[in-house]
Parts: sequence; structure tokens; C-alpha cells
Amino acid sequence: MITQIVQNVILGIIQGLTEFLPVSSSGHLNIAEHLMGMKDGGLFLDVMLHLGTLTAVLIFYRKLVWRLIKAFFLLIKDIFTGKFKWKTMDGDRNLIFMLIIGLIPLFLLFLPIPGTDMKVKDLADLFKGSQYFIVVGISLLVTSLLLFIGIKCNNRAGGRHYKKDADSNYSGNGRTRYTVLDAVAVGFGQLFAALFPGLSRSGTTLAVGEMRGINKQAALDYTFILGIPSIIAAAVLEVKDVELSAIGTESLIAVGCGVLAAAVVGYLAIVLFKWLLKTDKMIAFVIYTLIVGLLVTGISVYELMSGNLISFV
Repeated sequence: MITQIVQNVILGIIQGLTEFLPVSSSGHLNIAEHLMGMKDGGLFLDVMLHLGTLTAVLIFYRKLVWRLIKAFFLLIKDIFTGKFKWKTMDGDRNLIFMLIIGLIPLFLLFLPIPGTDMKVKDLADLFKGSQYFIVVGISLLVTSLLLFIGIKCNNRAGGRHYKKDADSNYSGNGRTRYTVLDAVAVGFGQLFAALFPGLSRSGTTLAVGEMRGINKQAALDYTFILGIPSIIAAAVLEVKDVELSAIGTESLIAVGCGVLAAAVVGYLAIVLFKWLLKTDKMIAFVIYTLIVGLLVTGISVYELMSGNLISFV
């Protein structure tokens, strides 16, 4: 049992740290399982670890989430009473619409792939296999490139003048409100990140937002809030396949330890990410994902050429 707890805590720490930092949680979990010989914790553990990180983001953004919930019901009321006007809606209502639009591309995951019995979303599970380990390395390199481009685009936005929204608390370069085109672009970025382990969801959506001229802090907040319905939807879709009756008490305790680790570390990761972004230290993630991407790609090429898998245990 102790071994299972330790393994779940390690996976929880990796999940919590990498779910929000722009380094790819799926990629790092894949690396850990591949190089350390760690067994896949199973569908139930995967769902619960995601709920742990969901708890972290809900606690951190509790005030904004509550504002959006209230704004949503008031928005519905105004729509049905004929009082709603697109041009005069405040920042919270704009964010609600942009979140909905940003989620729409994810429905493409359920499209069937012609000539197979697979759906688009099944590619994510396929790429997690050991024979596709090189996909993780290449995706990490793409993450590094996107983060670098995002930094450059944000710096370039400093030379432009944007009219600040009256209800905006953001400072710095870039627009503070998303347009429909911004939300669609970020939504497709999240779609690709869902398919390729190693392509960071938070890094991709942040970078795409910055490429569109969005203020970096506003882009980061949008990224984290956009992740809430995404995580909930993924958990709901996966939990139906979980056989709870086959899970023993000891396994539940071990899973609980992993969830707690994911929640605590996830919260700290959000704090760290926002601080690094605010202080213009994002280059650290560019360098990190570049180095790890090169290492994983190199290991993958060696394994493919030699036919031998590298393991550190």
C-alpha cells in the first residue's frame, strides 16, 4: 500500500505542477511512466487527479468564478426580458460568451476518423503509447516555440495603444477583452493540446492569446477559467467507465493522497505561474521545455533505432 501511495503522490505532484505551468501535464506523466517504469494508475486515478487540479483552480479563482455564475443568470434574465445588448455588456458577460465560444472547437474531438473505428479524441490515447514517445518530445519543442513567440508578441504589443476597459483591473500591454476570433483561435489551440501529449494546454492557449494581442494576465486568467469546464467535461466522460465496485479501501486512500497532492501543488503552481508571467520570467519555461523536448526526442530516436527502451528503474 505504501508503494501505491508514494506512486500516487508522485503522480499527483506531477499533475498539479504541470497542469497549470506551461510544460504539459500529459507529457510529463507520460515521461514519468515511460522512464521510471511507473504503471498507469488507471482511469479512476486519472479522473481524480484532474478533479484535484480542478479544486485548486476553483479555490484560486473563487471570486471570479462566483462573479461569472451570478453574471450568467443575470444574462439569461436579460435575454429573456429583451434587455440584453451585445455592445453594452460588461467584462464578466463578455468573458462568459468568450468562454462558451472557446469551448466549441473541443466538440471536434468526437468526430469519427474516416476509415477507422476511432474518433479524433482517441488519437490522444494512441500518442501516449511507448511507440509514439517521440511525439511527446516534438510536442514539447512546439510548446517551447509557442511560448517564445507569445513573449515576443506581448513585447511588441507594448508599442501599441489600446483603450482600456472601464471595468478592467489589468495593467500592461495588450487588449483586455477577447473577441470572437480570439476565442476561436484559443479554442483550436486547446483542441490541439488535447490531442498531443507534450503540447501544453495552458502554454498553448496563453501563447495564442498573446499572439492575438491580448494582455498577458488577461490571457492567463482566460486560460485557467477555460480549463474548468474542460476538466469537468473530461471527468464526466471518463467516470462513466470507472468500475467503483472494483476499487478497494486501500486504493481509495492511495488515490486520496494523490488528489490532495495534486490540489495543493496545483494551487501553488498557479501562484508561481502568475508571478513569473507578471515579472517577465517566462523565458524559463521556454528554456525548460526546449531542453526536455530535446532530451525526450533524443531518447526516442535512440529507442527507435536500437529497439531497446530506456528505463531508470
